[in-house]
Amino acid sequence: MSTADLHTLTGAYVLHALAPDERAEFERHLQVCPSCAQEVRELSATAGRLALAVAVVPPPALKAQVMGRISAERQEAPWVPRQARRGVRGRRGRALSRFALAACIAAAAGFGGVAVWQHGEAQDARDTAQRAQRQSEELASVLAAPDAKASTAKLSDGGRGTVVVSQRRNKAVFLTSGLPKPPQGKVYQLWYSDAGTMRPAGLMDPAATDSAVLMDGPLNAASGMGITVEPAGGSAKPTSDPLALVNFPA
Repeated sequence: MSTADLHTLTGAYVLHALAPDERAEFERHLQVCPSCAQEVRELSATAGRLALAVAVVPPPALKAQVMGRISAERQEAPWVPRQARRGVRGRRGRALSRFALAACIAAAAGFGGVAVWQHGEAQDARDTAQRAQRQSEELASVLAAPDAKASTAKLSDGGRGTVVVSQRRNKAVFLTSGLPKPPQGKVYQLWYSDAGTMRPAGLMDPAATDSAVLMDGPLNAASGMGITVEPAGGSAKPTSDPLALVNFPA
């Protein structure tokens, strides 16, 4: 594997999505590449905070309700992709690791679906959970993409942001840590920078100080991204100075 290829594996390494031989080669590379070592430290710290960002205390009655529902629901047999059953050598470990990662993230998002289920129809909750799971799996696929590259910047309000880009998947993920809550009635909005023109790329959860967001829309020709504080619901164009402008890694 070339040195250029090794530089693209920071995200996959942090997410334990490398085959054993690739992991060993990348760890040797880390010993002589300070920039990759720095990216690994930053991505590892952010990933560790993500669990705290979604952690909630379930209500006391939730366990009894879930257990009662389980006994009444017909369980489907587990589905295993044909590619995983074939277990192609050199790719099997990576494929299974990515699937496990997607499942963990989807489970965290799916917990919100269980909470919704308490207050509405079960089918509505299932639809919500399925949408959250699809988005979580797509987010995980960007972080674990072989060509994933990351850029990190300090935000003007004291937080820290990392953007992970996969040209192959034409998507980007924005991870934050230490981001203070926006003012009342405001929200953080993400933007793609297309030759200096800002294109809306989604809103962040105003209650989350550490989070990972799959940016809306494709990368296309975007060369970077920005984050601003906007009125609740977002804006068609930025209405405030950016907290940060981050160029996408080459």
